[in-house]
Amino acid sequence: MDETTEDRVLDGQVVLRQPVRGYRAGLDAALLAAACDADTGARVIEAGCGAGGALLAAAARRPQTRFTGVERDQAALELARHNIEANGLGDRVEVLEGDVGLRFATLGLQPFDAAMANPPFFDDPDSLRGPAAERRGAWMADDGLEAWIGFLSKAVREGGTITLIHRADRLADILALLAPKAGSIQVLPIHPFADQPAKRVLVRAVKSGKAPLRLLPALVLHDAEGGKHSAPAEAILRGQAAIDWL
Repeated sequence: MDETTEDRVLDGQVVLRQPVRGYRAGLDAALLAAACDADTGARVIEAGCGAGGALLAAAARRPQTRFTGVERDQAALELARHNIEANGLGDRVEVLEGDVGLRFATLGLQPFDAAMANPPFFDDPDSLRGPAAERRGAWMADDGLEAWIGFLSKAVREGGTITLIHRADRLADILALLAPKAGSIQVLPIHPFADQPAKRVLVRAVKSGKAPLRLLPALVLHDAEGGKHSAPAEAILRGQAAIDWL
């Protein structure tokens, strides 16, 4: 196994071994976990779970919910399995080898109550300087954003929820890809500072939902002075608050 660090997230509630040079769970994973609002007894799937940063934080937040992560990278799968056991969550969290570029049906699983993902932010190799080899899988969506939203849509039952975090400038694409499959869409803009444009969006949709789109009040991550986390963001990162959907 490549060199790793052992970190604690969610105010120390979750221990996470992750690679030094590969993809490391950060703010996006924490926000995705906080946005998971699955009910007690629900089954949740995360596409592209990596070492389990969002998966395990969501499981810690939702102790009566079962979670399944899907990951194609063998090294990440090994770390995720280690992290599940290290956190004592083997009774209700599992990870499976799988590729978002393939059909959900290839996993042989029943549809879930909820699906979530932090898809790679780029699907055009010419759009940025090539990432380091160990980060490429996390940064570059080989099959495009369409494959990710298609997988998530197939992974949930009718009335199930789909939640993802992505670049704000891809919002139009996300909405267009969700439209044939899901509705009742809610969008939460995430701004680094109150006077700066949103860099991220959290999007939640309901499969076959019919309610109109809702644009929610923004989450601002940092105070203007000193760059510290805002009080709402700090509460979310520490597990003292969740991201509430309407």
